[in-house]
Amino acid sequence: MTLTVRVIAPDKTVWDSSAEEVILPSTTGQLGILTGHAPLLTALDIGVMRVRAGKEWVPIALMGGFAEVENNELIILVNSAERGDKIDRETARKKFTEAEERRAKAEQGDSRQEKIQANQALKRARARLQAAGGSVSV
Repeated sequence: MTLTVRVIAPDKTVWDSSAEEVILPSTTGQLGILTGHAPLLTALDIGVMRVRAGKEWVPIALMGGFAEVENNELIILVNSAERGDKIDRETARKKFTEAEERRAKAEQGDSRQEKIQANQALKRARARLQAAGGSVSV
């Protein structure tokens, strides 16, 4: 038996297929979903979702949202999402480096809002780079 998985962003459906297993970046940590999972509604953080379809794992960068599991159906509504195989790794690495520099600069300043925005930009850039297969040092 498999899960029906749908990842829906405002502008497109990123994934609409079956899967054997899903790992989600929930706001409380990584969350694994298998067939027969109890009904669940959870908030999602910015991070990488991993979908096992057959023997392959497909990474998808999620930019926050919600997930609902019920009757072997997983519906994920997100602000934005992108499959890892659609992300250019070098561009993602460049954006990650820029986001790190922006955060370092914001940490030296006094603006709380700028610090929050820089941290969110860094989380988004990290998720895209990881989904594209790039490694990120913590």
